[in-house]
Amino acid sequence: MKVFNVLIVGIGGQGVILASNVLGEACIAEGVPVRCSETHGMAQRGGSVESHVRIGSKYSPLIPPGTADLILAFELLEALRYRHYLKEGGTVLANDHLIVPTSVYVQKLPLPAREEIIAQLRENAFVIDARALALEAGSPLTLNIVMVGAASPFLPLQTSSLEAGVRTWVPPKTLDMNLKAFEHGRAAVTALR
Repeated sequence: MKVFNVLIVGIGGQGVILASNVLGEACIAEGVPVRCSETHGMAQRGGSVESHVRIGSKYSPLIPPGTADLILAFELLEALRYRHYLKEGGTVLANDHLIVPTSVYVQKLPLPAREEIIAQLRENAFVIDARALALEAGSPLTLNIVMVGAASPFLPLQTSSLEAGVRTWVPPKTLDMNLKAFEHGRAAVTALR
């Protein structure tokens, strides 16, 4: 299998690490080598969180800039911040939501408009309202699983393996809600393709 690089980015508390665990679990279920690495940054204070998932890799867990096949961004500014990791022809899948960092308010920094951000994400960008889909599934806390579901058509993994990863990593009492969130995300991207 050719290496498929997925960079998952977001803000602390959005479930970036759980999403990468789901992908890793799906790889294990299929017997595919996988390497993962996370950077937490001041995650508890709303800082940036990134998780590198290298599907099919037996070596380094870090994705070199310019080689990500897929950037899965739980927030638009994070998609913009990490777009230099995307390879030519790669795909950006972003949640259509802006979380304004405190520094913008404190330092009165300019914030790019939503349309500017989307325009800078390159031509292979899919933007979905993952928060609305998570609420529809039953909880805003399922946003990360909505995004995993949205990523599923782009990944070299079986949908059933990804769903098995969800079953393994989410709390049992939230399983039905998370499986619904996964399906909402998958359907949203399928409608855009």
